[in-house]
Amino acid sequence: MDDSDIIRRIGDLADEERRLEELHAGEGLSEDEHATLRRLEVTLDRLWDLLRQRRALRDTGKDPGLASERPGDTVERYLQ
Repeated sequence: MDDSDIIRRIGDLADEERRLEELHAGEGLSEDEHATLRRLEVTLDRLWDLLRQRRALRDTGKDPGLASERPGDTVERYLQ
């Protein structure tokens, strides 16, 4: 997966997240929808992390292909 694939996937997931939130604006989400939203958020965080890794490797003259997608529980613990 290259940067453009990652960016495209991020865009698709962000659109899906937005649709889910807008669909139920003012009503609240069901338990299943909350779970779906949470999965979307974690996947987005993982993809952003992967993209940042690739850019950092490239900026330091290394192969961006060395970047790897980290587990959700890892990226969710990062300080904002």
